[in-house]
Amino acid sequence: MNGSNLREAYRSYYSNTISDFLQDDETRILGQLSLHHNHALEDLQKNAWVKQITILKDTLQSIDNGQIYFEFSIPRMGKRVDNVLIINDLIFVLEFKVGDNQYQKHSIEQVVDYCLDLQNFHEGSHHEKLIPVLISTKAEPIENVFNSEDNLFEPLKANQQNLSDVINKTLLQSNGKQINATDWENSIYKPTPTIIEAAQALYKGHNVKEISRHDAGAINLSKTTDCINNIIETAKRENKKSICFLTGVPGAGKTLAGLNIANERMKADEDEHAVFLSGNGPLVDVLREALTRDEVATSKENGEPLTKKVAAIKANAFIQNIHHFRDDNLVSKKAPVEKVVVFDEAQRAWAKEQVSSFMKRKKGVEDFDMSEPEFLISVMDRHEDWCTIICLIGGGQEINTGEAGVSEWLSSLKNNYPHWDIHYSNLISRDDNYLSDTELRNWVQSVATEKHELHLSVSVRSFRSEKISELMHEILEAKHERANTILGEVKNDFPILITRDLTTAKKWLRTQAKGSERIGLVASSGGRRLRPLGIDVKNDISAPNWFLNNSDDIRSSYFLEEIATEFDIQGLEIDWVCLAWDINYFFKDGKWNCQYFSGTKWQNIHNENDKTYLQNAYRVLLTRARQGLIIYIPEGDDLDHTRPKELYDSTFNYFQSCGLKTI
Repeated sequence: MNGSNLREAYRSYYSNTISDFLQDDETRILGQLSLHHNHALEDLQKNAWVKQITILKDTLQSIDNGQIYFEFSIPRMGKRVDNVLIINDLIFVLEFKVGDNQYQKHSIEQVVDYCLDLQNFHEGSHHEKLIPVLISTKAEPIENVFNSEDNLFEPLKANQQNLSDVINKTLLQSNGKQINATDWENSIYKPTPTIIEAAQALYKGHNVKEISRHDAGAINLSKTTDCINNIIETAKRENKKSICFLTGVPGAGKTLAGLNIANERMKADEDEHAVFLSGNGPLVDVLREALTRDEVATSKENGEPLTKKVAAIKANAFIQNIHHFRDDNLVSKKAPVEKVVVFDEAQRAWAKEQVSSFMKRKKGVEDFDMSEPEFLISVMDRHEDWCTIICLIGGGQEINTGEAGVSEWLSSLKNNYPHWDIHYSNLISRDDNYLSDTELRNWVQSVATEKHELHLSVSVRSFRSEKISELMHEILEAKHERANTILGEVKNDFPILITRDLTTAKKWLRTQAKGSERIGLVASSGGRRLRPLGIDVKNDISAPNWFLNNSDDIRSSYFLEEIATEFDIQGLEIDWVCLAWDINYFFKDGKWNCQYFSGTKWQNIHNENDKTYLQNAYRVLLTRARQGLIIYIPEGDDLDHTRPKELYDSTFNYFQSCGLKTI
């Protein structure tokens, strides 16, 4: 096979030493590329490959060592890189735009994204020099800058005539050592997708193991999935009704686990009509829109165009708003078609008073006397044979007045549904963040089955550090010494800074982000006195536009104009975050203090539940970043009685005592 490597065919369509590639027959190379191509081979793709082969054979004539790959897989992104060249200690990532006469911004971002993905998630690339190269074959030559930061070079631009020159100039940066190509291509790939990327991949038919890390996080996720599948199969086999409570640290993948279960059950048996339900409106909107856009784009690429309307119908059946599910089953008294229901953020379901008031005001139902958990269980209890409810529970995640927490689910089961089998995470009975009611805790321990597999203990949101959620917990518990210690362990992998200047914060975000990494500005919905600084938390945003639109769109997070609050961003994440901090939550006299803005002044918050909601709002905001966070604390203005400098300063000083560096 002339040295061609078929062993890792899933990694690339064709791989060879550069010297053997130069001798290899063009028709045979094209045949091998076509053999691995899954979709109908369009003339456009075939012609692009022919052009690439010709250009690379010409370009690499003077190179006497190294390895070449065509169509190298980047699974997290669901893409393939046109070419990877390994020469000495350098990894060139090539993106061809055959026929293009411009170096398009989105194409530059694309090739940088490939390099970032390899650097962050491909073990063999972690500490190697990565060079993104965009080849627009018909473009004018351009002066390149051969600089690198953290082993990632500035993107290089070439055309079909000067590609050889660009590669040879880059090789001057080589230290002469040689990467072992076999070890490199066989090294572990440990992706950490965003929930948006994960939903798209699962929806396309990928297995959760393909898109999640092959370490503790993935093992945890796989064990949890297996555990829940066993609970469902047992309920089905024995005609029982079961409910399980899955917990997890922030960013551990509870939503991913839920989507995975719903997706797996749909594939296992369509008659189960498994559905993923969430009361988090922005999350539902963003995921539905992401799945819809992705399916439209994929179908177009495959030569089978689909209208957005048709794609949306399918996506909307897979992910539904919990309140719409509730309302549908208010009208009907029959058992729903769904046998397996995943409730995301189940701790946010409404308490009896909240849902009763809503039903009276909005639905004209005068005598509704059930909490949302009790009603939802009653709906599923209509099944004569079996069903399973999976409740995804975030500890310390209740951020809205009237959210019931896990206690209301358990109370409903205890008082009305003793025949249900209950399976719960060990954290439910051991951590006050999940369940503080001692009587309920004793009850659940006596009647239910505790399973360690129902707790996701490893954060996979921040691939740079597993300790971010622990750090934020210590900060919010006013334990600055412990926070200082943890920060010392993570700051090199996950920068966390503070500033008093919003322009500085925005500049830092833009400097840190590379390729299409997403940046955004977030703030508490109660941060009402950030408005003089141009941060208006009362201005509603479109979450799909903020999370999904590109950097040219003023409605996207990239523009740093529209502000996402805890309600917009809970359950989602972006790469680099600026959190604007207001004095609705301020540090003074050794503790956190809570207030809300009403009319023209701040009012103290006395209700303990409301204090918890506010703390949890900031917990959510502090744990949304995947790669780094900057906290902006305004200077305040003593001429404005609503923005006293003292309270902003004391909060800033506390963050400094936690070890955060100021810029």
